[in-house]
Amino acid sequence: MFGVDIFWILMLFFFVFPMLKQWNLERMRVAALRTLEKKRGSRVITLIHRQETVGFFGMFARNFINIEDSEEILRAIRMTSEDTPIDLIVHTPGGLLLAAEQIAAALNKHPAKVTVFVPHYAMSGGTLIALAADEIVMDKHAVLGPVDPQIGQFPAASIIKAVEEKPISEVDDQTLILADISRKAMVQTKQFVKDLLIDNISEEEAERIATVLTQGTWTHDYPISSEEAVKLGLFVNTDMPDEIREIMQLYPQSAQRRPSVHYVPAPYYGAPSNKKD
Repeated sequence: MFGVDIFWILMLFFFVFPMLKQWNLERMRVAALRTLEKKRGSRVITLIHRQETVGFFGMFARNFINIEDSEEILRAIRMTSEDTPIDLIVHTPGGLLLAAEQIAAALNKHPAKVTVFVPHYAMSGGTLIALAADEIVMDKHAVLGPVDPQIGQFPAASIIKAVEEKPISEVDDQTLILADISRKAMVQTKQFVKDLLIDNISEEEAERIATVLTQGTWTHDYPISSEEAVKLGLFVNTDMPDEIREIMQLYPQSAQRRPSVHYVPAPYYGAPSNKKD
C-alpha cells in the first residue's frame, strides 16, 4: 500500500508540478505585459524563440518564425485599435520568409507608432520584422542581421556569383535554375525592404539600405551591432527599458543542456571593494 502511495506521489510530481509551474509562469508573463502596456499606453506583443524541451523524454526543438507565429501576431494587430501604438519584443534567429513578411507588412500598415525591441538578437526574418517599425530599440549589445535570400542551403548572391564566374556551357541545368530563382528572390526581397523603409526615410536612402541588407554584402549570420545599424541609416536607439529585460527573464531557456553560465543575480554599480573592515 505504501508503495502505491509513493507511485502516485511521484506521478503527481512529474506531471502536475510542471503544469502548475508553467501555469504560474504564464500568469507572470501576462502580468508583466499588462504592466508594460499601462506604462507605455500600447499593445505589447512578444515574438520570443527559445530552445524548448518537448515530449516525455525531453527531446529538444529549436523554434523559428513560422506561420503560426504570423497568424497570432496578425490576430493581435487586428485586435488593436488604429490609434494604439504597438510594442513588439523580438528575440529570434529568423525563420520562414513568408511568415516574417506577413508580420512585417501588417506592422508597417498599422497607423499608430510601432516600436520593435531587440534585447539580444533578431536575425534574418527577425530583422525584416524590425525594419517595419517606426523605431528599433536595441540593447547596446544586441544585434540584427542581413536579410539576403537563402536558396536551399546557399545564399542567393553566392549562387548567382558562381554562375557568372563560369562559362555557361560548364554550368548544369539545376544550378542555372537556382540562379534564376536567386535573381528573382533578391529583386523581390530588396523591393519589400525598400517598401518597408520608405515611410520613414527618403527613397534614395531606402534604396541604399535595402541594397546593403539584401544583396549579399555579408554572410547571412553577420551580426549588425546597434552602432553599425545607426551608421547604416536605420532608426535605432539603445534606450532599452528595464521592463523588457525583466520580461525576457520570464522566457527562460530549457534547464537541460543549458550553457554553464553562473553569476550572483544582483546589480553591481561599482568595482567590488577588496578592503577589509
